Amino acid sequence: MEWIDIAGIVFICVTMNHLGLISKIEEIYGGKIPILNCPKCASFWITFIFSLWEVSSFYGVIKVLAISFLASYIAIWLELLEGYVDTLYIRLYGKIYETSDNTPAADADNGNPAGSVPEL
Repeated sequence: MEWIDIAGIVFICVTMNHLGLISKIEEIYGGKIPILNCPKCASFWITFIFSLWEVSSFYGVIKVLAISFLASYIAIWLELLEGYVDTLYIRLYGKIYETSDNTPAADADNGNPAGSVPEL
């Protein structure tokens, strides 16, 4: 078990939830998948199961639990970081591609916007 494997598991668990892939899988599946639906839970359990393969003693189980809880805690901060990056992206996108309002303005026709059908 290398740290890069654990980091990869945490990144996958957080990012697949952040991008909405788990929600889409649940939509196709037709029900909730509680462990995968939570980035912290998914990081903990997948890290725990992945790391458990190399345990040969009681102290190994303690080490695996500690690593799994640490992975779960890191998932919280990674989720926060991904949310912050999203807000930066949205702001930057708004500055680069400014949207213009192309909706028709109201004219003097009794306050009805151009192209609408006035009430009779």
